[in-house]
Amino acid sequence: MTFGLFETLAFACLVLLLGFFIVKKVSFFRNYNIPEPVVGGFFIALILYILNYTTGLSFSFEGTLQSTMMLIFFASIGLSADFEKLKKGGRPLMVFIILTGSFIMVQNIAGVSIASLVGLNPVYGLIAGSITLTGGHGTGAAWAENLTETFQISGALELAMACATYGLVMGGVIGGPVAKFLLKKKHITPAKEVEVQAQPVEMFENPVSNRRINVRNMIETLTMLAICLALGQLLYESLEDTWFELPNFVWCLFIGVIIRNTLTRLSTYIVNDHAVDVLGNTGLYLFLAVALMSLQLWQLQGLASQVLIVLVLQTVMMVAFAIFITYRVMGRDYDAIVLSAGHCGFGLGATPTAVANMQAITDKYGPSHKAFLIVPMVGAFFVDILNNVCIKLFVSYLA
Repeated sequence: MTFGLFETLAFACLVLLLGFFIVKKVSFFRNYNIPEPVVGGFFIALILYILNYTTGLSFSFEGTLQSTMMLIFFASIGLSADFEKLKKGGRPLMVFIILTGSFIMVQNIAGVSIASLVGLNPVYGLIAGSITLTGGHGTGAAWAENLTETFQISGALELAMACATYGLVMGGVIGGPVAKFLLKKKHITPAKEVEVQAQPVEMFENPVSNRRINVRNMIETLTMLAICLALGQLLYESLEDTWFELPNFVWCLFIGVIIRNTLTRLSTYIVNDHAVDVLGNTGLYLFLAVALMSLQLWQLQGLASQVLIVLVLQTVMMVAFAIFITYRVMGRDYDAIVLSAGHCGFGLGATPTAVANMQAITDKYGPSHKAFLIVPMVGAFFVDILNNVCIKLFVSYLA
């Protein structure tokens, strides 16, 4: 069965609604912050696999919608990057950015090395490295197509989604124990009365906008996104087969950064962050829904045990890095403990997981304004830039 553009869009929306329903009803998915499109997409992928196995039916979805939504998501990340806000982080922000970049390199070196030792293609180790663990579902799905074409491997998308889901769960699981170990080491006890301190008012990944969304600012935001896509595709095609070749979604992100900060400095126009966030996350959700409902799960057979070894060792390495490097470099104090728990969150999972890890600590032990300023900034923007540049270097090396 072949689904056209409109049928694919309708099917993807139904998948998302199913995901929202399941997550609302099943506490496990809520507790571990598993995204709705991942839940709904995997559920539908499993049903389609059963149908294929029992009846022989195959299903094909329109790919244009998936690729376009992916580009919109990455362009929105660029449009969210206001350098004026980033200056507030100061020296600790720069140190944490360096730590994040260093861990991404370590993560990929470990993934490629361990995969080779257990008899896997090193490319699968890269997928089980920063592509999915630091990058999450969006980056994993985005790079899967590129890796499939470059290395002629099978099951890249399916493996990427499985690894990203594992990372999302473990990123939330290990943050608390890491923090508890460090808190005990510093003899920090729960505060008797913790003032309710959520994230600072200006939180990078969830900026507060005093302007409501209306038709005009939605059109303005769509215009900027469209320019990102057009120029990003132009750069991608122009630099193809050169050393500067990067996937088109990376170019869309860079163009978004340029547009946002050019407007901020050279005009009085204020980008509506809320509109950017809504459209960007809509793109991400639709992209993941189409990607996941198109999974061919049978292609993972034979890879599961070896990849699991890679993922478990990556988890151990994340714990060790957070305790022995992140904590020490960031100052060996309470803020450093909260930052270490946050690093576990997006080092294996995603920025929302990092924030959830930190909030669990601050609710009990007191606020950490430093951590809530730095982690969302790095997790929502810098980590994507660093990760994609690092991935490109490793792909070029392995090619």
